[in-house]
Amino acid sequence: MAEPARITPEETRRKLAAGEAILVCAYESDEKFEKVKLDQAISLNEFKKRLPSIPEDQEIIFYCK
Repeated sequence: MAEPARITPEETRRKLAAGEAILVCAYESDEKFEKVKLDQAISLNEFKKRLPSIPEDQEIIFYCK
């Protein structure tokens, strides 16, 4: 499996503003998510719930702080 690509915060902001990507906090804990939540981010638990309805070609950006 290939290494995940790293992108800059600026590129992340551009992709989110254009609706090209979903931003996901990579922590399992909802408590940790609330502490490090970024604008427009969803929790990993929310992502898992939505996964069946997310198109396969949808770009997903994971982050952790």
